[in-house]
Amino acid sequence: MSDRTETLVLRSLVKDEEYSRKVLPFLKTEYFTDRHEKVVFECINAFYTNYNKPPTVESLLIDLGKRETLTDSEFKAVRGIVKGFKEDVEINAQWLLDNTEQFCKDKAIYNAIMESIQIIDGKGEKTTNAIPEVLSKALSVSFDTHIGHDFIEDADKRYDFYHTVEKRIPFDLELMNKITGNGTPYKTLNVCLAGTGVGKSLFLCHHAANCLMQGKNVLYITCEMAGERIAERIDANLMDTPLDDLRALPKDIFDRKMKRIIDQTAGKLIIKEYPTATASVTHFKHLVDELRLKRDFSPEIIFIDYLNICASSRMKQSATINSYTFIKAIAEELRGLAVELGVPIFTATQTNRTGFSSSDVELTDTSESFGLPQTADFMFALVNTEELEGLGQIMVKQLKNRYAEITTNKRFVIGIDRSRMKLFDLDASAQRDLLQLSSTIKEPEEETAFKSFGERSQDKFKQKRNFDKWS
Repeated sequence: MSDRTETLVLRSLVKDEEYSRKVLPFLKTEYFTDRHEKVVFECINAFYTNYNKPPTVESLLIDLGKRETLTDSEFKAVRGIVKGFKEDVEINAQWLLDNTEQFCKDKAIYNAIMESIQIIDGKGEKTTNAIPEVLSKALSVSFDTHIGHDFIEDADKRYDFYHTVEKRIPFDLELMNKITGNGTPYKTLNVCLAGTGVGKSLFLCHHAANCLMQGKNVLYITCEMAGERIAERIDANLMDTPLDDLRALPKDIFDRKMKRIIDQTAGKLIIKEYPTATASVTHFKHLVDELRLKRDFSPEIIFIDYLNICASSRMKQSATINSYTFIKAIAEELRGLAVELGVPIFTATQTNRTGFSSSDVELTDTSESFGLPQTADFMFALVNTEELEGLGQIMVKQLKNRYAEITTNKRFVIGIDRSRMKLFDLDASAQRDLLQLSSTIKEPEEETAFKSFGERSQDKFKQKRNFDKWS
């Protein structure tokens, strides 16, 4: 943009209060490359900050005269700029607003490119992984004309919002749908908490298979197991075949089962493997872009297995960064990715040592960082005991829920078939048994919180598994 545009912006900040209130929150000092115009903008901005109104030409000249850092020649130059504001210029308001927005975009992109060059040269604290984020922020600069919800005037909009059905991706588990309001909303981060070997990856694989059968485009990112192992688990789920038998299937039977799956869905499933602790949101964004350009594939839901072994795009893990800060940063980046792509993201995390041996996991049992549950939209725990294992069941406990009231169905059990990597609904009697057991145990805030679940449940869960309808 030319100096004429910059001078026009400065003049309008002084002469047009309505314009000023719209654009001043988006203008930055670094957008004005000319030192004289930069000084004038700083004075105008300071006056707004102190008095909440535009300065007059006279007050601006006085404030500029108090600047001891200005030489005589510089003061003469800035005074010439300000005195030019006295001229009356008729300008179309919308044209001026549009051109100011374009001015801000161009300056932001230019500054971002220059900052990226400095990062490449090794100047500053940011790594090269931060370059896409720097450029992305610059490209997203725009004037947000919506400056808040007016409780009185926007009542009709609010009513329409209450009656708008939010787009969600449902589970194939009745109680999971019940506690989420019939599925997972878009632009959300959803976390499964469980100990080692309890079933985090099993849950993610099962839900990925469910989403595929709904016709969704599913992206599964694994930083733990090989991509082929994830595909094997999803095969076992969709083909309803135990893992051991899957490996022994003749090719013709395997092909026949695959054809049945293909005929039942219009969706696609892409599995991408990254080495542990090397991939961050930057890599995931690049992957999504590559898939869109090369394979015409845009994910509608993303699974990341799992959060704690991802890398951060904003900071390097080192002795100076504690686990709380590092894991919270990863969680914030993943939630930002969900919002940016407009999809739900499912991931998992481990319990700490206390949670691993507990039969009633709490948010405080999250390993490494309590910043993760603070960031997540929906978080639930999977709990396993010897008694539940013997009955082919696993307990789900809500830990955080932004979609519905968390006290409803806070704990419930679902069926699990580990050989087929499947989860399924149980009949009402299983939930009644759990409800009776829960009523005899104090709530978590009291000291004896569900710790003796295994001891108390020996006589509670006696119903037999019914796999007939799942065979």
